[in-house]
This record gives sequence, structure tokens and C-alpha cells, in this order.
Amino acid sequence: MSAEQQHRDGHAAEPGPRSLAQALRERDDASLAALLRSRPDLLHPVPTDVTQLATRAGTRASVLRALEHLDRFALQAAEALAVAPDPASYQELLDLLAGDDGDPEVAGALPGTVALLRERALVWGGEDRLRLVRTARELLAPSASHSSPTGLGPSVAEATSGMSPGRIQAILAAAGLPGTHDAVSAVAALSALFADRRRMAELLDQAPEASREVLGRLTWGPPYGQVTAEPAAHLRWLLDRGLLLPTTPGTVVLPREAALSLRAGRAHRVPEPTRPAVAVAVERKPQVVDAAAGGQAFAALATVEELLRSWDEGGPAVLRAGGLSIRELKRTASVLEVPEPVAAFWVELAYAAGLIASDGGYAEERHDRAEDGDDGYADEETRDARTRRRTGEAEHYAPTPEYDAWRDLPPADRWAWLLEAWLPGTRTPGLIGGRDGRDRTLSALGPGLDRSPAPEIRRRVLELMAELEPGQAPDPAALLERLRWERPLRSAGPRHDVPEPPRPGARPAYGGGVEANSPEALRTKLTEWALAEAEMLGVTGRGALASHGRALIGDEDGAEGEGGGSASGARAASAQAQSRRSARVAALLAPLLPEPLDHVLLQADLTAVAPGPLVRPLAEALAVLADVESKGGATVYRFTPGSVRRALDAGRSATELHAFLAQHSRTPVPQPLTYLIDDVARRHGLLRVGAASSYVRCDDEAVLDEILADRRASALRLRRLAPTVVAAQAEPRALIEGLRAMGFAPAAESAEGDVVIARPHAHRTPPRTPPAPVPDGPPAPDATLLTAAVRAVRAGDRAATAPRKDTPGAEAPGGLPRTSAADTLATVQAAVMTGASLWIGHVNAEGTASQHLLAPLRVEGGYVTGYDHTADEVRTYALHRITGVAELAEESDGAESAR
Repeated sequence: MSAEQQHRDGHAAEPGPRSLAQALRERDDASLAALLRSRPDLLHPVPTDVTQLATRAGTRASVLRALEHLDRFALQAAEALAVAPDPASYQELLDLLAGDDGDPEVAGALPGTVALLRERALVWGGEDRLRLVRTARELLAPSASHSSPTGLGPSVAEATSGMSPGRIQAILAAAGLPGTHDAVSAVAALSALFADRRRMAELLDQAPEASREVLGRLTWGPPYGQVTAEPAAHLRWLLDRGLLLPTTPGTVVLPREAALSLRAGRAHRVPEPTRPAVAVAVERKPQVVDAAAGGQAFAALATVEELLRSWDEGGPAVLRAGGLSIRELKRTASVLEVPEPVAAFWVELAYAAGLIASDGGYAEERHDRAEDGDDGYADEETRDARTRRRTGEAEHYAPTPEYDAWRDLPPADRWAWLLEAWLPGTRTPGLIGGRDGRDRTLSALGPGLDRSPAPEIRRRVLELMAELEPGQAPDPAALLERLRWERPLRSAGPRHDVPEPPRPGARPAYGGGVEANSPEALRTKLTEWALAEAEMLGVTGRGALASHGRALIGDEDGAEGEGGGSASGARAASAQAQSRRSARVAALLAPLLPEPLDHVLLQADLTAVAPGPLVRPLAEALAVLADVESKGGATVYRFTPGSVRRALDAGRSATELHAFLAQHSRTPVPQPLTYLIDDVARRHGLLRVGAASSYVRCDDEAVLDEILADRRASALRLRRLAPTVVAAQAEPRALIEGLRAMGFAPAAESAEGDVVIARPHAHRTPPRTPPAPVPDGPPAPDATLLTAAVRAVRAGDRAATAPRKDTPGAEAPGGLPRTSAADTLATVQAAVMTGASLWIGHVNAEGTASQHLLAPLRVEGGYVTGYDHTADEVRTYALHRITGVAELAEESDGAESAR
């Protein structure tokens, strides 16, 4: 049996509901939960009953969001229903999608698509009375002012609305139809003519060739055209027969019935019932992919460490509007030896991971709100920023305290930390350097970089890659086409604005690209950026998803049901799931990362070669003693007089340096390196610099004589105070630099005469939280929340639909009476004894009136306690706040249904 026949048999005997609320009321709990899961915006707040749920499901904002999350064929089905009669039968919908000739693929896919539209409450009604929700029809249906997304225009009845009866009769006569007595029957006759394929073909056989060409250009839309006050003969032929109907002065439209006849009954030129397959571009061994991804992951860690190390003593200044300047970004790119867009990505990744922040403490969004006077962000961070701006002290980016914790983790755990920040992040580094809506340049770490669709597209790209076999790399073009099919309206609702209608006698323009700022262009860019970033991070290797990348996008449903449905419980469950996933990813990646080495290879040319990554203490000590000459698989360090002096300034002695090199070198310490260290150490500290403004002190008078005789010392404005002391007008720092430029190796000393040891000063920001992603709508609910929400909706619906007795004094039939306190107390006490349920009217402390279906359990101390079926929980109400009570119309049935 075909899927179409099964679909018909499953619905043929079902009576059709009269409204969307009734259709939802007839669903079981699992179906309601599926609706709330697919449309989480309906849960905020939880609807009180099914009627409110149906009302909310029909609002414009909710329907737009639901349409955005349909795949292309489901959207085509909704668009076809929008141009079909209301209501339409399943066969009429199938005919619009499959056409007169039929389409087996459409017929096979349509039952599941209709079920999907029903599940998401976009379509309701029986098999022979399918109805698109009113708001969706308004969004997708054509009218006299705009065409639908199908390219179809208004029907004959809509286009002729307001046309004079005489003009309609003239059209009938020109089309060869007999006249009628009223305009309604005339419109019906004309519509029947255009819808009849045989009669329509006979009519077109009489048309001039130029008229048929005009119809051919308007058939697939847009159906509008422009005519002059004196149209050409071939256009006049179409106007006389109603194949072009006027809408506004100078504008005509091809009626929907005529367009469908010309299209052979299809609402869309190309129905797309089948999702495009993701083609494989190249296939490699999974071991090769994992090895390449592991190497990229290690390189990513090294790059982030290099970035943070370069900002360790205080990074670049923060622009007043937030973010990095172009010059600072270029400087950072030079340090990392990568292009500027790549440097921007690493900076944004470290920021998203909470490893860097502003030491003044104002994140971009907070800064903007603080400037606007939003006291909701007047926390310690914003106060720090305001103080700095008031005092004129510059703010800088610097590592956060979290950087120290991150640096102490094993490499695989550090990589998992970065990935947990990248995957859900909404900040989009690829936009850096572009322009925002106000024509301002978008800067790294600045405002305006959040794009809500980014996480979904990023995750979906990885999921589609995971559907391929290990080692298979997808074709990027096929991947993008699949995403377009799955989200054809992503971040953009249906367009109702119609471009300038083409003239019927002119050829339509084709070609051209997508607008730079259009949702389609953004989705394309987000897909390209996701692929590039995954490769840089080591999630993929050589274009294919690695094994640890598959674990990164593993099933997260394991957290559902934990946390008891509360917000804090849900956050705790999400954190636990993330921790488990990070541990799983780190365990898979760890064997792919190279083991850190504790040795180097010293060479006679004053270089040291690190054949792999070094353990952190060795790497940090070597970075002080030598300069990095080249990076790659092996890092080459160069020993120079300046680098050795830097180590001596940091408090290391020559003996300690010799011992350090001998301990960590797998080769003998070369003699030239020993001589270099001894020579620099012998001269280091021979001169002493202090503050006079500054002075030079040396026990060797000949050295001071040499300095004073050197012409390069004139800028320091030196003056001899004693045989071993020379005063200078320059600051101590400038004096030291000047003497080093002359070839000497001075050392700074304190006011007590001790040598000042120059140690790196690690600058840290106060504790900061990483930037929160900007969500694309409400979060997906977990199983616990869905169960509680469905229970609450059912309880509210039972309470709202339970019948009540008509009591004298009631405000309306079936409403609550205004009972006295004595009558209220007596009725409630009787209900406690009999176990009956009551309708009560209640006014809370704020004066808000409400009605509740209550099963009283006890009355004491002026309060009644009972099970509130409206709220689905036990509640206590003060008797003096109950305005009236009423018994249910059929006590036994009502109580049973409520329970």
C-alpha cells in the first residue's frame, strides 16, 4: 500500500475539528509535547489552557518563527495550501504540488509533510478540510497587492473585486462565454474557464504569438506587469479576455487560475520533496584524518598560548566604543604570524572562552547600556569602566584569572575548553572589518558581532559531516545546498515587498548575486566560516570530521529529565552533560597530541632546536634566555647577548644558566654558547644606574671615562660627580637603554644599592565571566519541563471547560455568583464533607480577579485548602478573598473529569 493511500485511510473516517483549539484538545499528551518541543516559544510563559495555547500558536511572531524552521518541501506545502481553497482537501494539495502529470516522489513525501505541519499546529482540520492557520495564510497567500512565494497572484474573484459588472460581462463575451445576470456568476464562469485545461488551451490557440510570449514570462512569477494607457494589440487581446486583469492604474496581473493552467497545475516550478544528499568530495583513511586534526588542535593551542603570553603583561588598549583598533589587530597578527582575519578569530575565541577581557571591566553590550543609563548593568565591572573614563586611565585587554587555571590543564582538556566556547558562540569573527547598519567598522572584541543563526549552522555543518563515513570529506557546495533545503527561510520571513513589476513586453532580468547583507549571503558565509574554523581548531582534518569531532556533537539528550524541571536544575543538568562531553572529547584527542618534551638540542651556531612541544617550565625559561627564530614542527631558538642579558636581568646567574642548559640539552653545551654567557655575565652589573634624576656608578674609572668620551652619550647629558659616579638628566630607564645601545651592560639598582631584578609582571583582570551567546529564540525544553507544561495545560483546560450550575445572582449564565461570606463558608464546608469540587472566584492582594476549580480538603483558621485543578497543585486561599462559589453542573461527571 502506498504512503498516500495509508495517509488517506488513516484520516478518512476522522471527523474534522471546528477550530485549532479543538484540534489541539483532541491530541494526546505525546503530541502536545511534540508541539511544544518544536515550537518552544509557546512555553514562555506556560499556557493556562488549550485555548490560550491555540491563540498563542496563531500569533504572527510565533507563526513566522515556525515557518522559518520548516524545510523546503514543508514550506512548499504550506505555500500551496495558501493558494488553495480554504479549506482544501488532501487531493487538492497533492494536485498543486504534483501537477497534472503527477509526481511519485511528491506523493510519497506529502503524507509525512502534512503530518509535520499538523504537529507544529500550522495545519489543522480533517482529511477533506485541511486548513492553514489564518496568520500563515495571510503571510503566504497572494493578494491584489503582492504575489505569494509561489509566484502566483490573486484569484479572478480577488482581482475583479470592485470591477464594474459591465466590464466583467464584456470580458465574458470576449472570452466566448455566455452572459450572466450577475457579477458573481460571471466571475465563477470566468474562473471555471481558466481552470479547465482543455478550454484554456483552445482559448490560447486563438492568441497572437506575442500574447503567448507575455503569458510565458508571467507564468512563473512575478505575475505583475505594467501597461500604458494605450496598450499594444497583443496586450489588448489579453486584457479583453481577462487573462490580464488590472490591479492599480498601469499595473496588471495574471490571475491565479490562468497561471495554474499554464503551469500544468503546479504551484511551484520545481517541487523538492527529497532532501539533497551531501556529496563526498574526497575520501581519506580515518587515521590520516585524525592525525591531521590532532596536529591542527596542537597548533591551535600553541597559537592561543602565544596570544595570551604576548598580552600577559597587559594587552592592547580598549577603544572607547569597545574592541581592538585596526593597528592593534595588525600587531597581534604579526606576533602570531598569521593573516589578520585569522588573528581576529583567535582573539575572539580566547574572549569567548573567558581567557581575556578588559581590565576596566566593561564588555561591549554592558558599555553600551551603561552609556544609555541602564542601571541594570551598574555592577562592579561597569563602575570600574566609569572610574577609568572619569580619571582618564586607559583600559586594556589582559588575561583573566581563568587563564592561569586553563594553562595548568592537560593539553586535551585545554582544547575541549576552547571548543565548548566555540560551538555555542554567537560572536562571528568573520564579520570583523565589515560595516554595521550605521556604517561603522566592526572591530575585534567590539559590539555588533553577534549573529544568532551561527551556532545552529555551525552545529548542523558538523552533524551533516558526521553522517558521512569516517574519512569522507563533504563537498562544500553540496553541504550548503543541503542547509538551504533544511532552512529556506532562515533569519528572514516571507518577503511581501514586490520589486518593480516588469513590463509585459519586456524581458525579465536574470543573474546577479545575493545581496551582501541578505540572509542568504549571511548563511553562505556562516557555512564557509564554520568549515574554516573547524579545520583551524582541529575538529576536522583535511576536510573530514575527526573522531573527537564526532564526540563533540554527540547526543545531548542524556541531560533531559534531570533537574526536576526547575531553571537551576536544568542549568545543572546542562553543565553536567557538558562536563561529560568535554571529558569524552579530551579522552579521544589526548592520544593524537604529541607528548611535551623536557629537552632541546643545542647547536654550535648559538641555536637550540626543540624537536616538539616543550613542557611549560622549560618553554617559559627558554623563552627568557633565547629568542624564537622560527616555528613549525620544530622550534628554533637563538641565543644573543640581549637574550642572555634578559635572563640575567630576571635574576638568573651565569652558573644557573650553565646548569640549566646542561640539564635540558641532549647534546653537549657548545663552547661558543658557554663563552657568550660568561662574557655577558662578566659585564652585567658592572655599571649601576640609580635615580638622581639618574646616575651611573662604576668601580672602574676607565669605563666611565670611555662613556663620557663617547659622542653617543651626549643625548644623556652626563656629568661626572666623582671618580666612580656620573649623573645624568635622563630617566633611569632611558639611561639604561642608552648605555646598552652603546655596547655596555648596565644593571639597575635600588635606593639601597641592591641590583633590581627585572621579572615579568603578569597582569590579570579582575574575575570576569565570558560573553553570553545571544540566543536565537527560547531554548529547547527538556523532557521534565515538557511533562510539567502538558500537565498544566491539561489541568487548566479541564478547569476551563468544566460545566457549572446556573445560580441566582450569577454575573452571567454559568458564571460565579456574588455569595455572602456565610454562604461561601457553608458551601465550602459541605464540599469538604462530600468530596465535591467547586468553582470559586478569588481576588488576590493586588486586586486581580481569577476563577479556580477547587476540590476543598479542609477549612480552618479562615482559610480553605484544596486541590486546585486550574493550577494542578494543592493551594490555600483566604476565605475573605473568595468572592463567590458555585457547584458544578453535573457533580459526579465534573469531578471525575477534573480528576
